[in-house]
Amino acid sequence: MAVEPAAPTGGNTSVRDRLALALDVDDVVPAQRLAVQLRPWFGTVKIGLELFSAAGPSIVQTMIDDGYKVFLDLKLADIPTTVERASKVLGALGVSYLTMHAFAGTPMLRAGVDGLVEGAARAGLEPPMALAVTILTSDADAPPHILGKRVAVAAEARCAGFVCAAGDVREAKALAPNLLAVVPGIRPVGVPSDDQSRAATPGQAFAAGADLLVVGRAVTGADDRERAAADLTAEMVAAGA
Repeated sequence: MAVEPAAPTGGNTSVRDRLALALDVDDVVPAQRLAVQLRPWFGTVKIGLELFSAAGPSIVQTMIDDGYKVFLDLKLADIPTTVERASKVLGALGVSYLTMHAFAGTPMLRAGVDGLVEGAARAGLEPPMALAVTILTSDADAPPHILGKRVAVAAEARCAGFVCAAGDVREAKALAPNLLAVVPGIRPVGVPSDDQSRAATPGQAFAAGADLLVVGRAVTGADDRERAAADLTAEMVAAGA
């Protein structure tokens, strides 16, 4: 059951708008508990393959009803026709962001963008922002030339932004300064990097030019989640966010 949105308390509004909470769980009940508990500090929730596969499209409306923007992280990669048709469906759900793999090329990304626009228009909604995934933050062996090619593909396909590691933001922004830079793999000072081989602190990410940070286990796995979220916000404010 959806919870009525509440006005944020205890957080920083400007920072909250730049934070996405990664709900990397496989059940709507714990996902919603996390979302409600951490709503004062996060303005967006990221729904990935795990939660979307478990809960289905209805989880999107649940999170919207809970007062969030929804970042749907499905990393679409298929033939252009399939991606366009899927994007029409997803564009009508009310999500704010949808990821697609940049390695699939300009025609596929453009088909996805077109599908989002058409699906949202049919539902009377603003089209979601298509985000091109450049290099996974767990990939420490990607050739250096790959980033530039994938950012160029994203811009050519009219994506609204790209997803990359903090260490790649400056180069990517130099190539496409008008695109939104979304950075996962965020670990506050003193928090283990887990499986993120190219993790960064909030300060490092913002100094590089990141626009939206994706944070998961550093907060959701903490013994005191609210304290971890408050400390994260304080670290970001200190970094000039």
